[in-house]
Amino acid sequence: MRIKSLMMTILGVGLAGGAVMLAQDQMSRSQAQANTGIVRVVAVAEAIPFGTPIEGYKLTTIEWPAESVPAGVFTSFDQVLPQNGSEPRRAKRALTQGELLLASKVSDFGEKVTIVQTLGENNRAMAINVDAQTGVGGFVTPGDFVDIVLTRGKNDSLRAVTILQNIRVIGVDQTADEELDQPGIARTVTVEVSPEQGQRLALAQKAGQLSLSLRSLQIEEDKPLEAIRLSDIMLENSPVEDGAPKPVVKVRRGTSDIQEIPVSATNTQTN
Repeated sequence: MRIKSLMMTILGVGLAGGAVMLAQDQMSRSQAQANTGIVRVVAVAEAIPFGTPIEGYKLTTIEWPAESVPAGVFTSFDQVLPQNGSEPRRAKRALTQGELLLASKVSDFGEKVTIVQTLGENNRAMAINVDAQTGVGGFVTPGDFVDIVLTRGKNDSLRAVTILQNIRVIGVDQTADEELDQPGIARTVTVEVSPEQGQRLALAQKAGQLSLSLRSLQIEEDKPLEAIRLSDIMLENSPVEDGAPKPVVKVRRGTSDIQEIPVSATNTQTN
């Protein structure tokens, strides 16, 4: 019995010593993190679409250097998740896995999230009626940038002009999710414009047909574009680039005199 009691005493002392060592290790790690300026901040563990509630299982915490923590970060779930049955926060834009959760990206508790939260300062949202042809075949999605082209007139007076360039699409029909990657034929496209651009767009919709031109990501600078008339593209001859070789006919005169005569539409008709 004495041996058994002795063994139990030794085992108890060992477990207690292990717990003390584990606690000391945790304290050492915490102190090391504090000494190196590391803090834990809230990040996105699972993609959160625009307008959806912020829920606990979609969040995680990660370590971040204290000296480079951006403004508006959250350092605990209690700052993000609702308490005592209150309404949740919502995503003010689509949030991707791994990014830091910032106050600017989420609403206040119970705040309604609409497309208004995606607009820049003093900008407006304005809708354009489109179809399969004018809406780039349905390949325009929220977050894309487009040029807007006005076509008006008829017969020989028909002309087209680019009225707005580099305009951000913020909604397609009733969808504002920038993560949308499935094209579809839209009836309405909502764009972000300044007050002046909104006035021009309103007039243009009354003046003729509007078409969207989907922009490349590599376009860096916009240049003014002149209006194009139907007469500018209705040419008598097919356009030939400058410097391109033109057909010629070699004519021998005598035994050694050889002349090259360019072939033109006039020469062909004459012959």
